[in-house]
Amino acid sequence: MQLENAVKNLENRGFDVTTFENKEAARDYLTCKLSGATIGFGGSVTLKEMGLFEALSKNNTVWNHWVQDPAAARKNAAQAEVYIMSANGIAETGEIINIDGAGNRVASSLYGKREVYIVVGINKFADNFDKALWRARNIASPKNAQRLGANTPCSKNGDKCYDCSSPGRICKGLVVFWGKMLGVGRMEVIIVNESLGY
Repeated sequence: MQLENAVKNLENRGFDVTTFENKEAARDYLTCKLSGATIGFGGSVTLKEMGLFEALSKNNTVWNHWVQDPAAARKNAAQAEVYIMSANGIAETGEIINIDGAGNRVASSLYGKREVYIVVGINKFADNFDKALWRARNIASPKNAQRLGANTPCSKNGDKCYDCSSPGRICKGLVVFWGKMLGVGRMEVIIVNESLGY
């Protein structure tokens, strides 16, 4: 994967793109940029590894269903003016892929936000759309299913998506950004040049 090509292709699709060498620099960038805002978080190991909730909570109202009452946090995050999430896969060609179970994360990224930030480690990239989709289904999703203790074949085996019909399946919906959404004021992809999340 050529990072320069990925940045150019993301920008050509209407995304703002900022790159950082490490998670601390990316975290500092967001904490300097956002103050006095209402911010919703999507469930994300990447954001957790960055300590972003704690950092942003000092000067903002932040809603995160992993650390607050899940129902209330999801509702308030959906109404927040700013939304921060990660991605399950990004193609060098510029497509951004997310797979979701409850739908709160993908729904909040599609419409009505002043700003949406998609924070990704370099490990989330793949050469093209098909490989990024494969990555989202066969790397990110099984690891998330294991983390959540889902009763699914991918959680038990940790090796691939089985396209199962298990009631515990966490892969219920797929969203692909082919470009910046018309109903969002600004969408910025923040790329961190280290591995983060799944």
